[in-house]
Amino acid sequence: MAVSRKLALVTGASAGIGAAFARLYASKGFDIALAARRLDRLELIAGEIATTGKVDAIPIAADLSKSGAVDDILGALSAKGRSVDVLVNNAGYGLPGTWLTTSWQDQAAALQVMLTAPLELSHKVLPGMAARKWGRIVNIASLAGLAPGSRGYTTYGAVKAALIKFSQSLHVELTGSGVHCTAIAPGFTYSEFHDVSGTRDKVSKAPKFLWQTAERVAEIGYRASERNRAVVVTGAPNKMLAALAKLTPDDLALYLAKGLAKRYRNVD
Repeated sequence: MAVSRKLALVTGASAGIGAAFARLYASKGFDIALAARRLDRLELIAGEIATTGKVDAIPIAADLSKSGAVDDILGALSAKGRSVDVLVNNAGYGLPGTWLTTSWQDQAAALQVMLTAPLELSHKVLPGMAARKWGRIVNIASLAGLAPGSRGYTTYGAVKAALIKFSQSLHVELTGSGVHCTAIAPGFTYSEFHDVSGTRDKVSKAPKFLWQTAERVAEIGYRASERNRAVVVTGAPNKMLAALAKLTPDDLALYLAKGLAKRYRNVD
């Protein structure tokens, strides 16, 4: 039977912001395709979503650091007769250490997951969205993409800055097409991100007013996408920090960033 419901594909959907977006779009009546490496976690979330009886949930085990993963995900959906109406590019992680102390293999994998794969997915689902004159591309960037560079996690801020610029350009290109492209720039978010990067003990010292739940980030991101905003920074404290980063002279900003890196990052 043909399915009339739209489908949202969420990468990195096994936890955190990705899982929050999956649940949110399901609550809005979208079928959900959940992609991540941990199939067991995806199946749990898919089962939870499916219990509503209102939408379908499709778990897809995929490692976006591997060449061909994007085609595997889209191929699995095509085999079910499904196309992507909403794309949430969320998969990502922080790679601890400096440029000197990390391997190129690990750096290349991070770049593949956080930059190449999102751009490839966006490029491959966009023709269908344009033909249907409706679509949403949501790129999960970071406040780090609007802040000065700092020691450690060398490519993370650079990748997120690139994702923000890409989203702005695609947003302009899609004007009047019915397809929206939005970059979301959250700051500290309650999720597994800092556990994976090994910085939980450090970031837990950050003031509580700087933190947001993954659900709150997803809600803000969903509204921004529907309003067709190019970039949205989540939360008033993060907006203030982003504004300060713009206004602060580069030399002073870099000096301040060094201190913050020592406090919140594993850089050795």
